[in-house]
Amino acid sequence: MNDDLLFAHEESSEKHIIASTDQASAANLGSWKVLIADDEEEVHAMTKMVLKKFEFDGRKLELLSAYSGAETLTMMKAHSDIAILLLDVVMERDNSGLEVVKRIREELGNPFVRIILRTGQPGQAPEEDVIRHYDINDYKSKTELTVQKLYTSMIASLRAFKDMKTIEFSRVGLEHIVKSTRVLFIEKTIDGFSQVALQSTIELLGIDPERTDYKGSGFIALKKAGEYEIISAVGEYEQFMGLSTVLTEANDFVQDHYNSVDINECFFVDHKLLAKYDASDRFELVLYIEGNRNFNEFDRYLLRTFSSNLSIGFDNIFLNDEIIDTQREVIFTLGEIVETRSKETANHVRRVAEYSYILGLGAGLSDEEANILRLASPMHDIGKIGIPDHILNKPGKLTPEEFEVIKSHTQMGFEILKQSSRKIMKSAATIALQHHERWDGTGYPNGITGEDILIISRITSVADVFDALGHKRVYKEAWPESEILDYMREQSGKMFDPRLVEILFDNLERLNEIKEQYPD
Repeated sequence: MNDDLLFAHEESSEKHIIASTDQASAANLGSWKVLIADDEEEVHAMTKMVLKKFEFDGRKLELLSAYSGAETLTMMKAHSDIAILLLDVVMERDNSGLEVVKRIREELGNPFVRIILRTGQPGQAPEEDVIRHYDINDYKSKTELTVQKLYTSMIASLRAFKDMKTIEFSRVGLEHIVKSTRVLFIEKTIDGFSQVALQSTIELLGIDPERTDYKGSGFIALKKAGEYEIISAVGEYEQFMGLSTVLTEANDFVQDHYNSVDINECFFVDHKLLAKYDASDRFELVLYIEGNRNFNEFDRYLLRTFSSNLSIGFDNIFLNDEIIDTQREVIFTLGEIVETRSKETANHVRRVAEYSYILGLGAGLSDEEANILRLASPMHDIGKIGIPDHILNKPGKLTPEEFEVIKSHTQMGFEILKQSSRKIMKSAATIALQHHERWDGTGYPNGITGEDILIISRITSVADVFDALGHKRVYKEAWPESEILDYMREQSGKMFDPRLVEILFDNLERLNEIKEQYPD
């Protein structure tokens, strides 16, 4: 085949190499993939020779070959990141190229690849008809396609491809931010939130298909007692989880730039990000991310956008913790007041709370459910606030009439708590009402049996009796542990849910640790 048919003569065939504006960043992105689709081997050889030194935006070309329409489609499926398709109209059939265009856009759903049609027989596929009816980006007769015109088409096509991918990257990135934010705000603990936040930030930088090999490292640190402790980490910083020295010893970048970063601002240097957050005006956190490529402007835009969501999220987590801490203090204070009034120790309610949490986890409650139980169980005897002192603190045996008065504390506790719509108070109301019900149905106030007694009430009952037996009361001395355990076994299936008694025995060591932590 005559070379003039491949590339028409021009006055100067000097190659125009486009210099990179950011060589370091471009190097990380690899090369531009270009597929040459033509049934003539000479076309492939000449095109590769002409383009072998071509660069755009600091990136060279990776030239691929296909010799038929079918092979072209196979290559397009295998390489979804092809930027330009130099496509011959006539290959195994007169309209092979046009069929390929249609299938790439419709079947493969690829709107990004820039398609430059090349034909040696323009009469078979008139330019106006082709441009009107097929989604192509340029149409060249081989007799007019000079080296200069090929370069011009390549530059225009790569620029358009880059712009389209940038728009798509931004769209996908923003979708990722929206989706990640929904997941983030499900988290209720600072540890859970920070781990999801860190992982989502890493994923945000790895969503571009051109960067499938992206790897990152980073951590989030929380300031405690004047020092930072790593509460979540990925990559090389996982080894520092729980340590407080990483900011000053393990990472020079953070140490050098820490004081330069304002609260709720992102600080970028090449492939590194440093951000600080001030949560609830009392806590400070540091986010540090490092990648294997420099962050471009779109990376920085997405990171700043996501970082603003993290700032709100951190603040909400700590505000929620403050609300829970306040509720816990109020609940424990009320429980302690009741126990103190009945000549029992305030630490009884704390021990029952911790016992209940452990037994709840052992019974299959989620951590959130077990935590609600831990907060609600101290209110089990709140109804005793309405029992007269001479009955509540009577050292001797109660008369039948006095016992009926004592029994009324379950209903009174329920009435005090039932109006609240809060999960903790609703659970506390149920526990106050049911914690003296028995597995065999002989309890009070309603004589319900087995699993008709809610699990939170059954757990509190076991925790309450186990602790009460081991401590002195106005009406009895503390029992030895061996007698307590014998009693718990003997009441399994009578007073207590048998499964919960088994769980109690399985966790005796942990329960005794709590007993030592909160002594009378």
